Amino acid sequence: MRNPCNASLLSKSFKAPKQVPHKILERETVDEMIYNTTKQRDRLILELQARCGLRIGELLKIRVSDVSDRTITLREPKSGKETERAYMPENVSRKLAEYIKEKAIQGEARIFPICYSTARSLVKGLGAKLNVHVSPHDLWRYSVTYASRNGVPLEVVSKVILRHQDLKTTQIYLGRISDSEAIRWMGNLHGK
Repeated sequence: MRNPCNASLLSKSFKAPKQVPHKILERETVDEMIYNTTKQRDRLILELQARCGLRIGELLKIRVSDVSDRTITLREPKSGKETERAYMPENVSRKLAEYIKEKAIQGEARIFPICYSTARSLVKGLGAKLNVHVSPHDLWRYSVTYASRNGVPLEVVSKVILRHQDLKTTQIYLGRISDSEAIRWMGNLHGK
């Protein structure tokens, strides 16, 4: 007996969707976007996403009381937990503290009181100035790939930067490794 699902009409209708590989931003592109940004607020938004692994929704909820030295307490994170902690490099932490002080933002006030669509338009516009199609999610994905490709252990990338419960989830976001990059890593690992 023939399988009815093998009929040409049905097989075309129920094809498995192809995985489209995401284009990972290059470090030079992200750095150029950040350094060409004139507004302090916009630059901080880009840096917190690209350098700290913050999702745009998490970033827009940050309040002054959530920032402590080089850590940010994230309220209502995507994981469903009550809170999570994100970590900042020293230079980003310093810039954020200066911004808060300069703008006289206090207590429970949001640091970036803009909506998601405004932030998305901001990132897209800054990318367009460099002729690059970029979204906030691309910056977040860049932070993962950049950390992974610079020797940060996968467990640290997963649990600390992305705050994922499972390593498999993190692996979805890592960019595909090119042959030249694989060869470079093997050389680094085992010598030339």
